Amino acid sequence: MVFLLSAALAVGVWTKGGGPVTLREAAAKRRLLFGTAVAARYLNEPDYVEVLGREFSQAEPENEMKFGSLHPRPDTDPNPYDFKDADAIVDFALAHKMKVRGHCFVWYQQVARWVTAGTHTPEELSTILKNHIDTVAKHFAGKVYAWDVVNEAVMDDGSMRHTVWYDRPGIGLADKGTGYIEQAFQWAHDADRRAKLYYNDYSCETINPKSDGIYAMLQDFKKRRVPVDGVGFQMHIGLWANNPTTLDSIRKNFQRFADLGLDIQITEMDVSLSDNKPETLAQEADLYRAITDICVHQRRVKAIQTWGFTDKHSWISQFNRSRGWALPFDDKYQAKPAYAAILEALSDKR
Repeated sequence: MVFLLSAALAVGVWTKGGGPVTLREAAAKRRLLFGTAVAARYLNEPDYVEVLGREFSQAEPENEMKFGSLHPRPDTDPNPYDFKDADAIVDFALAHKMKVRGHCFVWYQQVARWVTAGTHTPEELSTILKNHIDTVAKHFAGKVYAWDVVNEAVMDDGSMRHTVWYDRPGIGLADKGTGYIEQAFQWAHDADRRAKLYYNDYSCETINPKSDGIYAMLQDFKKRRVPVDGVGFQMHIGLWANNPTTLDSIRKNFQRFADLGLDIQITEMDVSLSDNKPETLAQEADLYRAITDICVHQRRVKAIQTWGFTDKHSWISQFNRSRGWALPFDDKYQAKPAYAAILEALSDKR
């Protein structure tokens, strides 16, 4: 409770009754979920779990539901699956009344070596992927409400990415363009008909060749009643995005996907910085505020989610030591200006 009060005092956001407002509370008033990616290895950190359970209404495993983590051994092994870490995150989330978002069935990275190093035929790979989706979806049915079915399948120019599932050697649909993506959505729908199914990708939040390619694919899917419910925009961005042209492009891009009847979620947001000077953190806060404002005023946006929530464990600084400070809480779990800015945007009554 001491930390809760100190964080609230730091950002100066309070309810009418005098108590501090959390991200999950403020988002709920907008009928939004506010989520974060979660790593099982940090669930033994008291500060991590305290902030996670208090502030967020949605949780998504960072790596624990990817193919290589869940399915490390071939199906011929007596125990091909390992659900331990993923189950730990799901159990924590449900105990704290958080929704669970699954990530992901199909990706070109973090595929088990027994798949990528094997000499499987397309027919064998098709069976492997179908069985994987079926097993995982049914294991989490009733607990995971939404899935990133396919992740990062489109290149920056809008063309298809070459992957083990698409054409190296693929599941037998390489000559059908987006056919393997469509097949994955159908398998996921058949395995859990109650789950919401999303396509997820990066660098597609603005109108550009990549988002054009994704739009054309999902427009086609909707016309042909392929079971796709929404699109996830990862939103890994920097201060360059904080300008009227970029923000207007994001707004218009969201609208065209919304006009297809698709739900929208920001799935992996962070704002990469080169330093943590006060003026830089203020600019970061402005960008978090602007993106949240766009979401608040787009009715098809259902969730805003950051990729982690504390700078202590951000992938940004782990990937590039000269950058970081990307999340709403600092490395000591104290709320940053970005936290207050998000709350302000969620509370705006315009």
